[in-house]
Amino acid sequence: MNYRLILLTLGRILILAAAAMIPSLVVAFLYNDGAQFSFIISIAALFAAGAIPLVLFKGSRGAMHPREGFVAVALCWIAISLFGALPPFISGTIPNFIDALFEMTAGFTTTGATILPTVESLPRSIIFWRGFSQWVGGMGVLMLTLIIMPSGDRGAQNIIRAESTGPASERIVPRIRKSVAILFAIYLTLTVVQTIMLLFGGLSLYDALLHAFTTAGTGGFSSRDASIGAFHSVYIEYTVGVFMILFSLNYGLYFAVLTRRIGQIRRNTELKVFLSLIAISTALIAADLVRSGIYETVSETVRHSFFQVSSLSSSTAFATTDYNRWPEFSRILLMCLMAVGACAGSTGGGLKVVRVVLLCKAVGGEVKKIIHPRAVRAVHLNGQPVQDKALTGVKHYFIIYVLIFIAAMVVVSVDNMGFETTFSSVLATISNTGHGFGRVGPGLNYSGFSDLSKIVLTLVMLIGRLEIFPILMLIAPSAWRRV
Repeated sequence: MNYRLILLTLGRILILAAAAMIPSLVVAFLYNDGAQFSFIISIAALFAAGAIPLVLFKGSRGAMHPREGFVAVALCWIAISLFGALPPFISGTIPNFIDALFEMTAGFTTTGATILPTVESLPRSIIFWRGFSQWVGGMGVLMLTLIIMPSGDRGAQNIIRAESTGPASERIVPRIRKSVAILFAIYLTLTVVQTIMLLFGGLSLYDALLHAFTTAGTGGFSSRDASIGAFHSVYIEYTVGVFMILFSLNYGLYFAVLTRRIGQIRRNTELKVFLSLIAISTALIAADLVRSGIYETVSETVRHSFFQVSSLSSSTAFATTDYNRWPEFSRILLMCLMAVGACAGSTGGGLKVVRVVLLCKAVGGEVKKIIHPRAVRAVHLNGQPVQDKALTGVKHYFIIYVLIFIAAMVVVSVDNMGFETTFSSVLATISNTGHGFGRVGPGLNYSGFSDLSKIVLTLVMLIGRLEIFPILMLIAPSAWRRV
């Protein structure tokens, strides 16, 4: 284990996190909201903590092997969550540090879960910091650092393997750093376009930026207690709804569009399944709501159905209505969409559509083997055969995912919040969605949970965002042995 290289990476991340707080400090001064001191102290603490390893281990060399990459990613995400909690804690906005840690872990992991009963009374800079943390965490803090950090492509690839979402990470161009720069440019461009469209919808620059940040990261933090529903605008709802879907797609597809590789898009199974799930789920829920007569018009019913389907499918969890009041069928369908999640290679959470597709194909393949024992059939994805190693990895990931889910549920159930709340709180955090059902539904929060449950759910958020293995590496003794 190359400890010096890991600490150097951690130092760079902390410096980046300090820089990421500067826009919020500017907002604090612009609105004179009283949180200036908390950001100054936090920036100084981050800069000092980041500078120490950079000075001590300057010039250290060595290869960033897979285990160093996974451990570095896990430690960096834990560190930025801890330091990110300082501004709301020091300012007194969230006086309990465990609550502040929960809140900012939800920010960086783009989960959107909150312990705050209201956000509109908070200092503007703290609200901005919550939202901006989701934008930074959406693309991945280490991936942003790779653009500027002086490491080889081999080390960069191991960091991307640990931080990216989905069964595998792919280069869109031969050089890793250039690939990351292109992905970030796409991410930034979509954010700017959405901001402009929200400004056209009548939002202030502050609200437009904030909601573009949290849509881009598929995080769902809002400056309003009623979320997107507070704006009472059909235009805003459809704009945000469409962009939640756009940010949930594999970013490699946007590069394929730019390079005119339309055939690659047409063959993409995950894209077809994801869009089909959204269309079919919207239609089914709309029909269920029309039957139940909850809304006055069909257009209103379709609008709310589309928005909540795109919101929970993308793991954003914005809300325009209280879907806790919807019929059982609609709520169960939304819960299934939360579990499946978005596309691999996006900012969305959940199991990822491609994993679910591969699991279904693997099950189908096993059934066919029973029927035709001598037949040899390979599982195909996007017109290409899938290696057995990749299928085995997906199966193992799913098994560990379920085991962690069950373990977290057992611990959280001690709070006796009811099965629906307990189940959906764990599902909402491990899928990085945020809002669930019952007592953690839209407009509600996690403040009723014990500190133990908040710590467990905080860990679950990190496990969901980093897709299990980087966190498991921290507790694996073999990962820390020298070789």
